[in-house]
Amino acid sequence: MKHYSLALLAVLLSACGNAGSEQVGAVDTVFQWLGPDHKIVVEAYDDPKVAGVTCYVSRAKTGGIKGGLGLAEDKSEASIACRQTGPITFPTGKTLDRQEDMFSERISLVFKRLHVVRMVDTKRNTLVYLTYSDRVIEGSPQNSVTAVPLPAGTTVPLKQ
Repeated sequence: MKHYSLALLAVLLSACGNAGSEQVGAVDTVFQWLGPDHKIVVEAYDDPKVAGVTCYVSRAKTGGIKGGLGLAEDKSEASIACRQTGPITFPTGKTLDRQEDMFSERISLVFKRLHVVRMVDTKRNTLVYLTYSDRVIEGSPQNSVTAVPLPAGTTVPLKQ
C-alpha cells in the first residue's frame, strides 16, 4: 500500500510541474539506455503581470529511470534572459510589488524549487529578473540575473 501511495504522489506532483512555461527546445547531454536522456531545456515564461516581457530559462533536466518518473533531483544551475517581446503594458488592476516571485516550479520530488523573481528598479526604470533554486534545508548560491529596460515615459504601477 505504501508503494502505491508513493507512486500516486509522484504522478500528482509531476503533473504540477510546468504550469505557465512553454518548452522552446532541448539538447541531449548524456545518453541513457533506460528512460529519457539527460537534457538542457530552454523554457519561455511570459510575465503574468507585465505584458510584452518573456523570460527564457535554460536548465538541466535529469534523465534515466528516476528522471522519467519525476523522482530525480535536477541540478541547481539555471540561466535566464528576459526580453521585450511586444509592447510593454501593465494589465488594468494589476500592481507590482518591488520584489516578487514571478514564477516558481518544483525541480525535485519534494524539497527543491526553481524561482524566477521580478524586481523593480525605479531609479533606472528597469525590471530586473533573477533565477535561483532553493531547498528546504539549504539553498544554492547558483543564480543568474537579467534586466529589461522600460520604454521612456512608462511608469510601473507599484503597490503602496
